[in-house]
Amino acid sequence: MGDFEHQRHKFRTGLTQPRELIVACAPMRSNVNISQIARTASACAVEKMIICGNASLINKIARDATSELTVSTHRSLGPVLKKLKADGYSIVGIEQTSNSQNIHHFSFKCRSVLVVGNERLGIKDDILELLDEVIEIPVWGMPHSYNAASAANMALYEYCRQFPEG
Repeated sequence: MGDFEHQRHKFRTGLTQPRELIVACAPMRSNVNISQIARTASACAVEKMIICGNASLINKIARDATSELTVSTHRSLGPVLKKLKADGYSIVGIEQTSNSQNIHHFSFKCRSVLVVGNERLGIKDDILELLDEVIEIPVWGMPHSYNAASAANMALYEYCRQFPEG
């Protein structure tokens, strides 16, 4: 047996620069999903998150994310994505489409916006048209797709794996 000592709540890993990743969520049905995404985004040192519609964070689920993450609420995602694209961000959606790239072979640009679709409807066509890239996460079992929060969390981790210093 290994020599392991349990350490809860280890201090955060330092970054050499702030992350240039923004998480943008389409209107979602579940504030639980939004809150789970916010918690992971904050744990990944993402500083900005965009939510749409009537979404709100549940503090008990999002935990400390509410103090570390700037969350802005907008009526719709399109105008915000157009502005971010004009500001030089690469707009990347997580969705199963005809030309999605497998996340295992995808290289994020440092300055990216990760677009997360609705739990049931995914990313609507008007938003798909604004995306620079679309990634999907392979599914090996049933159901045929991941929960929106689970997929977002996997994509956040992959971004951080590619940019461990920020």
